[in-house]
Amino acid sequence: MRRFVRLLAMLVRKSPVAILVGSLLLTVAFGVFAGQQVQAEGNEGFSPDSPEFRAFDTIAEYFSENSEEPVQVVVQARPGNDLFSAAALREYVATITTIQESRAGELMVGRPGGDVVGFFTPVVQALQGKASELGIPFETLLANITDDEVRQTFAAAMDQLPADVAGVFPRLFGEGADLTVPTADTGLIVMFLNVSELDDPDQTILQEIEVDMADKVEALPTEATDASAFSFALLFSDQDETTAEIGRLFGFAFLIIMSILVFVYWFTPPPGRALWSLRRALADMALTMLVILMSITWMNGIGVLFGPKYLGLIGNFSPLLQIVPILLIGLGVDYAIHTTARYREELHAGETVDGAATKATLTVGIALVLATATTAVGFLTNITNPVTALKDFGIVASIGIVSAFVLMLTVVPSIRVLLDRRAEERGVLPTESLGTSSNRFLPKLIGRTAVLAERLAVPTLLVAALLGGIGAYGLTRLDTTFSFTDFLPDDSPRLVTFETIVDRFGGGFGEETEVIIESDNVATVDTHNALVAALGNLASTDNVLQFGDRAAADSPVSVIAQLVSPTEIQNEEFMQYAFANGLQQDLTVAPGTDVAALYDRATEAVPQIMARVLAKVDGTYRFMDVGVSTQAGESGARQLNVDLRTAFNPVEDLPGTTVVATNQNIVSDGVIKALGDSQISSLFLTIIAAMTLLVITFAIETRRPFLGVITILPVILIVLWVFGMMSLTGIPFNPVTAMIANIAIGIGVPYTIHITHRYQDDRRKTDSAEEAMRETATHTGGALAGSAFTTAAGFGILVTASLLPFRQLGLVTVYAIVFALLASVLVLPSMLILWDRWHGNRGDSAVGEPR
Repeated sequence: MRRFVRLLAMLVRKSPVAILVGSLLLTVAFGVFAGQQVQAEGNEGFSPDSPEFRAFDTIAEYFSENSEEPVQVVVQARPGNDLFSAAALREYVATITTIQESRAGELMVGRPGGDVVGFFTPVVQALQGKASELGIPFETLLANITDDEVRQTFAAAMDQLPADVAGVFPRLFGEGADLTVPTADTGLIVMFLNVSELDDPDQTILQEIEVDMADKVEALPTEATDASAFSFALLFSDQDETTAEIGRLFGFAFLIIMSILVFVYWFTPPPGRALWSLRRALADMALTMLVILMSITWMNGIGVLFGPKYLGLIGNFSPLLQIVPILLIGLGVDYAIHTTARYREELHAGETVDGAATKATLTVGIALVLATATTAVGFLTNITNPVTALKDFGIVASIGIVSAFVLMLTVVPSIRVLLDRRAEERGVLPTESLGTSSNRFLPKLIGRTAVLAERLAVPTLLVAALLGGIGAYGLTRLDTTFSFTDFLPDDSPRLVTFETIVDRFGGGFGEETEVIIESDNVATVDTHNALVAALGNLASTDNVLQFGDRAAADSPVSVIAQLVSPTEIQNEEFMQYAFANGLQQDLTVAPGTDVAALYDRATEAVPQIMARVLAKVDGTYRFMDVGVSTQAGESGARQLNVDLRTAFNPVEDLPGTTVVATNQNIVSDGVIKALGDSQISSLFLTIIAAMTLLVITFAIETRRPFLGVITILPVILIVLWVFGMMSLTGIPFNPVTAMIANIAIGIGVPYTIHITHRYQDDRRKTDSAEEAMRETATHTGGALAGSAFTTAAGFGILVTASLLPFRQLGLVTVYAIVFALLASVLVLPSMLILWDRWHGNRGDSAVGEPR
């Protein structure tokens, strides 16, 4: 470790220009790769490697050619109006026409049951029939209809529909509708877009089509109603706006940090040289921010090289990785302030520019190497996390931490050496004034806190432990939550529409849960008959939509039922073949039936429809995709999964057959479960890894391994205090706040290492532990306070974000930074003083001699 730091110090002293040129070239190269960054969307990256998530791959591989994307349009009556009115009906028809004439019409292929189904479909069909009978244009009839006639037509149309079809339409009216009057204030239109021929793996084309449709529908001039469209593609169509907001927030954070850094770097100038002092502070600030931006560029560039396009070690960049720059800025500011403060200290003590840079690197550099290694190892423990985004976070954060360390110990001192050599040669370097930083308010204030360690060490530790216990209790009370909508602004119109669909329509018709059945051969008598039994069970399963007395589910059985019944796709030839070859009236098949031949005949009759529910591999039917219309939403996803598995027990009980139910909400629930299962174990692993490295390092460096334990114990308290504050302020445990333990460790470990290392140096130079601690608290504690104040103030701006996770992140980042400072300047000094006194009573040195 010391050899590595000496090498860096030598390179800075002998080849500062080469270091700068090499660093800039690497930054440009990594910047090119960083520009290729691809952002993950929705649940991508957050989903653990579960059967439910892998089922999406099966669907994409075997059932994508005939896939449909539902898009819903919520129609709401304006105050004082009712949907059952002539004006609302005319606007409904205009909305349907606009949908069909938009680019969405390109993806409508004549789906059985209709490409567009809405709450007024029975009324429109009835009026079209009446207009045909009267021999007048439909438009004329529509223009002259009255409110009473709309209500009468709806009631008559519903009476004439088959029971299973009529059961659909009441669900297209929002909660509170009374169809006996009838009256309603909210209705739903559902369109089904066929994307089988769309070469659009990342759904950008689909998103453009849906945005075109939504914009045209929402721009319609209306008087009685308002319409708003929703789909998951539309929901994430305003990601550019979200990214822009995040960029603005980080921009404000940078401005705040830059302003405070000027204050931190300011020193009392020599008489008549105030402007020179300001320029020096501005230059140190600019240098700090430049190196932080370079480290972020390195991290993003290397992250892309590690990503799917190149090495494939991580996935696309998830929203979670937007947190990493916060850590890098926090660490970068910390590294820079300590390096600069020590460099100025050495100049004030009489060292030359080269000597001061070398000594600062050799002293602070050792602490930075240890802080970097410990923090990076702690983050790398996330590679065991079942949530891919959290694993990627650990890898990318470690890349950024190492990048920040390398740049701070090479670029910063190289530029400073080049600039100060010139001032030194001219004799204008104010070395006396550069040493006045320790006389400023913040260092003096932190220096006075050493009195707690000197006089009240035990009470201080008891209070800290008590607060840690409260924090541990708070950890057990934290809620674990996850929703893909968390990464959308609260005021997003699409999110408001989504919430309306959930609240008024029980999730609407946009939720489809796909049950994937897999075996060596699903075209068997046992599998077919078990599927019939499972579909019967679905009819009484909670949160499964019903059409009459049967579940709304597409399967091989339901397609065959339509082929042999009076429906749009009834096929006389197939019906004769099926009943002559084993199909029975209840849709089961007789023993010995050639089920594969039956499915082949059904496929010949309706190839596109059967391709949605059956898939062959090497000539054998291997997969079934049973599409079940559900409305469990996020809150009921876990129970829905259990209920569907129960309903499909007859199928799953067959030897060699697997059944997996999946949709976005079920996968999201898997994320919640994975987070809940892994939060304690991941935290434990991170702490153990960091402590092990510290123990080994202190054992090798000074033969004092227990210093590693002392240094890490305050970090454990930091984590517990943060979780306690999260519980107190109602912040849940989610993929963003799950990283707070890592951020607390990432910030806390360098803080405590700085204090421990500086105390060792000062203790060797002083006669008493108390005097050494006052020196440490004043110099290193003051630098830590400046670093903490800078980063906490900068990232406090995140509490103004419109994205809930980032508001929460702003709060918990401030918690972590403030608690890291308190633990480092109050708790750790008390531990070190007691440790020193214990060794003193035994007659030996507490800090040991460096090897």
